[in-house]
Amino acid sequence: MTAKKTFNFESAMIDLEKIVKRLEGENESLEKSLELFEKGTKLAEQLRGKLDAAEQRIKVLQKDKEVEINREDIS
Repeated sequence: MTAKKTFNFESAMIDLEKIVKRLEGENESLEKSLELFEKGTKLAEQLRGKLDAAEQRIKVLQKDKEVEINREDIS
């Protein structure tokens, strides 16, 4: 059985920042730059997914809080 790797948002952000710095450094070959760009794009997509999920969670929590407040007003 293969162990599932967990996604750590903060680590992924650090990795993405490192990739960007390497790409900006102009010291990488074209092939390595393409490889880094692909990895960075995948990381960015994963990070966006985590942010979107967090935003949805916040919206649900806010809506639940609004319902709770409205119930208190009725009582």
